[in-house]
Amino acid sequence: MDNNEISRLTDRKRTLIFINLVVSGIATSILSTAMTTALPKVVEYFGVSTSIGQWVTSGYSLAMGMVMPLTAFLITRFPTKKLYMTGIGCFIIGILLSIIGRNFALMMAGRVLQACGNGVLMSAAQVIILTVYPAEKRGGMMGTYGLATTAAPIIAPTVAGLMIDAFGWKSIFYLVLVIMVISLIISAFVFENVLEIQDKKFDFISFAESIFAFGGITLGIGNISSYGLLSTQAGLPLLVGIVVCVLFVIRQLGLEKPFLDVKILGSRDYAVSVISSMILYLVMMGSSVMMPLYVQSVMGYSAVISGLVTLPGSLATALVSLFAGRMYDKMGIKKIFVAGSVALVISNIGMSFITMGTPLWVAAALNVIRNMAIGSLMMPLLTWGTSSVKQGKLADASSLLTSFRTIAGSIGSAVFVGIMTAVSSSSWADLGDKAMIHGMNVSFLWMSVGAAVLFVISVLGVRRNKAFRVSDI
Repeated sequence: MDNNEISRLTDRKRTLIFINLVVSGIATSILSTAMTTALPKVVEYFGVSTSIGQWVTSGYSLAMGMVMPLTAFLITRFPTKKLYMTGIGCFIIGILLSIIGRNFALMMAGRVLQACGNGVLMSAAQVIILTVYPAEKRGGMMGTYGLATTAAPIIAPTVAGLMIDAFGWKSIFYLVLVIMVISLIISAFVFENVLEIQDKKFDFISFAESIFAFGGITLGIGNISSYGLLSTQAGLPLLVGIVVCVLFVIRQLGLEKPFLDVKILGSRDYAVSVISSMILYLVMMGSSVMMPLYVQSVMGYSAVISGLVTLPGSLATALVSLFAGRMYDKMGIKKIFVAGSVALVISNIGMSFITMGTPLWVAAALNVIRNMAIGSLMMPLLTWGTSSVKQGKLADASSLLTSFRTIAGSIGSAVFVGIMTAVSSSSWADLGDKAMIHGMNVSFLWMSVGAAVLFVISVLGVRRNKAFRVSDI
């Protein structure tokens, strides 16, 4: 479908497509976090160790990281409607495998299929929204989509806990299965082939390289906190991933029609948005792991209290993303970027001065500020970056940015927990029981450094303050 055909899409048709994207996004997002609550029951049901059982969540993330580069090829090679319905179908098959699976291996096969389906649906949704809506409305629509897909994983652990206690852990899959079947039926009637098809041949070598590159880096970084950087479990896949990633980039630069077009990083605004999104995810995932550790491991409170401390900040992320999109449409990225990065610096510096005697509400308030900053930057950065990319390269731009920020998030989780652990261990002899809070302070101080880099980029890296380009309309 060309630009003229897209422009003739009725508002009703756009709205129906958008609602379908949101419904599917909510359902897939639920399973991304709900399984953390179900993990103890899953371990008990299959009779496996916790270290094996945790692959229900970490394996899902690994599969997502490996499939994301492939989505750019799929989106530009196959009709939108068939691809999206295939993604939903893959997700549904994965759910069914997890439900009927009598052993852990079959359960994991289902989770991998769910991750593959979600990778296609997530990338396609972003590209579809950026394509069917005029440039001056993209920020608001991406913000609304971000609100839905951010709120779902926030609420999911609480809902999952109630459902597991009442109906068992498989009830989560039944709930999502119903939603996805409804979404599949709706998409059959409302979807159209809105994305341009390109004559691209499948490059198996590039695909294999992308699996080893993105999968190796994601797996290696994920294992650092458990095994250490120099271990075989972390160091080897990380090294393989980095080496193959270099080979992957070299190959893409030499292909006339690349599997994943890395040349789009030559666009200054897009490159800045990718780097900024990576730093944002680095700090975001670091803080999301550190806050529960602070409340439970450092302060000694229960998981329920930890949830109450972090919930207001998580809700703030979801709500602010909606208004951030509309603000981006009106004023552009510059002011939002500067304000968001300043708030991020303040919140992390505040946590670096927290002591054992500081009331929990102070940490909760700082977490709200930090999450408001994250919510104000997440979708606007993606929308702004892709606005500088040609329409036919939106799939590459979305997949590349999502892959990089996912890897950066894995780095944040591993690195900042590692900093806390290392500092606490080295200062235990001098500080005793205060060593852990000291380690946490230092970890948040380094997050402040990352946020400060983001502020510098917002001031020096954004040359203009337009939300969209006239040439893109």
